[in-house]
Amino acid sequence: MFKLLIPTEKIQSVLDLTPEKLEQLGIRNLLLDVDCTLKSYRTQEVSPEIRQWLQQMKDSCIGLCLVSNGAEKRIARFAQSLQIPWVALALKPSIRGCVRALKENHFDPSETAMVGDQILSDVLAGNRTGIRTFLTVPIQPEEEPWFTRIKRFLEAIIRVVLYR
Repeated sequence: MFKLLIPTEKIQSVLDLTPEKLEQLGIRNLLLDVDCTLKSYRTQEVSPEIRQWLQQMKDSCIGLCLVSNGAEKRIARFAQSLQIPWVALALKPSIRGCVRALKENHFDPSETAMVGDQILSDVLAGNRTGIRTFLTVPIQPEEEPWFTRIKRFLEAIIRVVLYR
């Protein structure tokens, strides 16, 4: 049970994932969380560095799909601006959104990883789906809604207990 809360790897940012590193790990596809992973919660834009990273992934033929618990209209608008497929209302930590992203994009689970900033949604959903997981440091967590702040508190306890 607790194993499901441990990411395959902890990273500072998605920028740590290079095409070379992904190739070494046999990863050809990424399911990407949106808020606090690719952008701060309150903005609809990614930084120039993240935009360049996304383009580098596309140029390297890394399959991408946004998997977010966010509302369909907001995530669709964001995904369309980046020209990346998406699954909104993913209900993470349910496997529903990850499974849908895998099927719709024809991603092989053995070559796919989930990337996100939350243990109790992104890591748990990815691990439950049977794919590798990368846990990032959140971008501007102080902007998050109250329910995410509660999860952050619980995640801090998990980090102390499980990640020693």
